[in-house]
Amino acid sequence: MEQTRAIKDKAFIKTLVKLAVPIALQNLILSSLNLVDNVIVGGLGEVAIAGVGLANQYFFLLNLILFGITSGSAIFTAQFWGNKDIPNIKRVLGISLITGCSAAFLFFLGGVFFPQQILGIFSRDPEVIRIGGGFLRIMAFSYVITAVTFSFSFTLRSVGQVKMPMVVSIIALGINTALNYTLVYGYLGMPRLGVNGSAIATLIARIVECSLLVGIVYKKNYVIAGKIREFLDLSEIFVKKFFKVTLPVIANEGMWALGVSLYALVYARMGTDVIASTQISSTIERIAWVLFMGLGNACAVMIGNKIGEGNEKEAFTYAKRFIIIGPSLAMVMGVIVFFISGWSLKFYNISPQVYYYAHRNLMVFSFFLWVKVFNFTSIVGIFRSGGDTRFCFILDTAGVWAIGVPLAAVGGLVLHLPIYWVYMLVYVEEVFKLIVGLPRIYSKKWIHNLTHITAEA
Repeated sequence: MEQTRAIKDKAFIKTLVKLAVPIALQNLILSSLNLVDNVIVGGLGEVAIAGVGLANQYFFLLNLILFGITSGSAIFTAQFWGNKDIPNIKRVLGISLITGCSAAFLFFLGGVFFPQQILGIFSRDPEVIRIGGGFLRIMAFSYVITAVTFSFSFTLRSVGQVKMPMVVSIIALGINTALNYTLVYGYLGMPRLGVNGSAIATLIARIVECSLLVGIVYKKNYVIAGKIREFLDLSEIFVKKFFKVTLPVIANEGMWALGVSLYALVYARMGTDVIASTQISSTIERIAWVLFMGLGNACAVMIGNKIGEGNEKEAFTYAKRFIIIGPSLAMVMGVIVFFISGWSLKFYNISPQVYYYAHRNLMVFSFFLWVKVFNFTSIVGIFRSGGDTRFCFILDTAGVWAIGVPLAAVGGLVLHLPIYWVYMLVYVEEVFKLIVGLPRIYSKKWIHNLTHITAEA
């Protein structure tokens, strides 16, 4: 019944499509950028895939911390936009830039000065560490730039400006793809740089992406185009209120990222074939996931706007609609992935063993996708947009550290199960989060209006 009412609600559908489609396309582009890197580098062999994959695992840790900072900021931005409070939106963007760039700078130092020591945590293969270390040292120079892009992009989403970041990402993908082909293999008179060429291509693409995004924001004078003094116009009360809500989000993403990094460590210790298979399957998984990134982020913006407007009843109605729409679409996508997974792997130059592992990994993913989508929608789209960040932190952290990590370690390192069985054990955490999260949605305890920060600050 809720689905029928949602379909008849033209305003809901119009806003959902307006937000979700560009966000999904942007994430498809970003995932395609990683896919391009993997496919092109894949021509250099499995050791190159593994080395680049482990280097990207380090960035993945930063990526999730940045996601925590910017999505935590977006909680406020969405509610302030519902309340049409532009000055506070600029203050939130200022805090996001300061915090995100600080975290990125620390990761930059690690990537530049200790790349092989970092990758040595994950792998014992000296050739994988050598290749991945060179790639990581170059990629580290893109980290602060990426933090700026994240902050502006997420803030634009929260105020309903989603098309421009998508177009900028398309341009970045085109540059990355062209430079990858020329620099990795030395086409068109360019030097043959191998995996380092892929890193240089991605670095250049991210510089262009950031420059275009920020340049357009100020040239067209978007509402978030603040001056430095507007970004830094921060009272002590405002900063405390901000971090009271966002620190659990940052901690949540950090703990989850560490947990996922431990999954990668387990996979890497299971062998180079295993880590190569997980890097390949996870890249394809991200392509399948882009639609649900769009839905989840649209959910966060729409519910946050309604709470900011003071319309909590409609915010709850939207929440019920999203937990039906998301998993339903995920079931369809799961069937698609199940049947095309074997075909999609034929683009890689890999051994039969790696192909077999990656194929089974994708089959497990297709079965559990709807559960994963429910949890993403509820945690990122519903609970966080309502300011219920402490519950998100407890639920997500408990799932990873009390269930996922122990099961992965036991299955992969003690019982020596095949990688696809370890994959299945990891997904038990998603089932746990669904069981605990569903009653929380219907309790309405997650709804908190944060716009009162204006008066207090």
